[in-house]
Amino acid sequence: MFSAMTTFTKVHVVISLIAIFAGFVVAFGLLTSKRLDGWTALFLVMTLLTSVTGFFFPFHGFTAPVWFAIITLVVLAIGTFARYGRKLTGAWRWIYAVTAMLALYLNVFVLIVELFLRVPALKALSATQAGPPFLIAQLSAIVIFVVLTVIAAIRFRPIN
Repeated sequence: MFSAMTTFTKVHVVISLIAIFAGFVVAFGLLTSKRLDGWTALFLVMTLLTSVTGFFFPFHGFTAPVWFAIITLVVLAIGTFARYGRKLTGAWRWIYAVTAMLALYLNVFVLIVELFLRVPALKALSATQAGPPFLIAQLSAIVIFVVLTVIAAIRFRPIN
């Protein structure tokens, strides 16, 4: 069982990192008003898989990771509907931009948490994830994402 879980964890991490990388490419597209259809599909699918595979880890009640996965799935559903169901028409254009950026932010938030849990140098700086280095990292991420999300929502006006 340990070996299977280790392999599963590695697959989950690779999926998550692909989702984050693709998400940054999509964010660039939003900021430059480009749809980047292939990258968008990759980002949405990998982010979906990240959340879904997260449910297959041992369940210990409704912890923060479970809530993050649920919130991410709701955000993805809205974003996917805006992008593919409503084809970015009217308000659905900025709704898609906001949900795509929010889904990427949620992935990055979890990445920061995992880095502080697993990287010895970061863990030493903030072992409880309540210390200033962790809080500064998370606050910096949210400020950057709020600014980029507002800009993306304004600038994203793709030509079909």
